[in-house]
Amino acid sequence: ELNAFYMDVHEVTVGQFLAFVNQSGYNYGGNWNDVVKNSLGDRYPMSYVSWNDAIAYAEWAGKRLPTEAEWEYAARGGLVGERYLWGNEAPTAEKANYNVGKTTAVGSFEANGYGLYDMAGNVYEWCADWYGEDYYSSSPDKNPPGPGTGTFRVLRGGYWGTSANDLSLANRYYDPPGAGNNSGGFRCVSGSL
Repeated sequence: ELNAFYMDVHEVTVGQFLAFVNQSGYNYGGNWNDVVKNSLGDRYPMSYVSWNDAIAYAEWAGKRLPTEAEWEYAARGGLVGERYLWGNEAPTAEKANYNVGKTTAVGSFEANGYGLYDMAGNVYEWCADWYGEDYYSSSPDKNPPGPGTGTFRVLRGGYWGTSANDLSLANRYYDPPGAGNNSGGFRCVSGSL
């Protein structure tokens, strides 16, 4: 059970993140040349962004990163018990950006049942939570916040180079919070926990 929240319709784009850096003076530690190779313009998802970068952007925007539970709830788009955000049918190139060599502009594929785009493929999305392998076997039933400590932060949703199996709504991935690479991006939410 989750309190009400609002999730951004799209992943944060290169253009949005660049505006944040320019307006706030944030010291982005990534390499813009790498970003441009992976995301070909302002309407493409920001990649090479660490969890720390994502948190800084979210705070600047007056938002926050979703908890892992919020992310999965939103990704399901109202579906219960289905493997993918469109149902149980296997992924195809028409359903999500995966198993290719680059990102696509945000919103290039059909939205899920809640009107959210790219919840599968394009870039993995950072969540607020620390990663805990068995956390959900004993987590609170209401607004689970994730473990209190950890080494890695959670990413969800698969990315442009992932296999079809990684697009499953239950698939979990993790990385150190300071890591930024070509597979990771994010989107924000607003509303209290």
